[in-house]
Amino acid sequence: MIGLIVALFSVLLPLAHLALSKVARTRARVVRLLLLYALVLDVGVIGLPLGFVPHVFFADETARSIGWAPGSPFQFEVGVHDGAWGVLGFLCIWIRGAFWLATGLGWSLFMLGATYGHIEQTLRAGDYAPYNFLTIFSDGFIAVWLLLLLYLRHRWGAEKG
Repeated sequence: MIGLIVALFSVLLPLAHLALSKVARTRARVVRLLLLYALVLDVGVIGLPLGFVPHVFFADETARSIGWAPGSPFQFEVGVHDGAWGVLGFLCIWIRGAFWLATGLGWSLFMLGATYGHIEQTLRAGDYAPYNFLTIFSDGFIAVWLLLLLYLRHRWGAEKG
């Protein structure tokens, strides 16, 4: 669904940026740019407009699209959680350094947990609702992608800049 599209854009847009840029493509710059786009799109966009808004303002509709029962106050909590992380993802545009590590690591751990939950719901409850089953792939990819980029950023000294 939309999460898969955002995850795809988080890879393709920085590659287009790099292809069109006249600045040298060092390993450190490539990783920094890939990570920045991942933080803004995979954390910011997934968290705020795609997590907060539907869970808070369209809770019953969102619950049905996940295969959950509508009317749960849990929807509001999930929405506020997603929105808070989304704000952190967008702040990565201006705040760098260890803030990126904290944002990427925290969101990755949440996404790994979400992936596990969606897999369990699919296997145990047969929940193949689009926003349960398909998010296995987007959430899982985002978690692994962010962790890989954070590792490469550390490994290749791409923390500066």
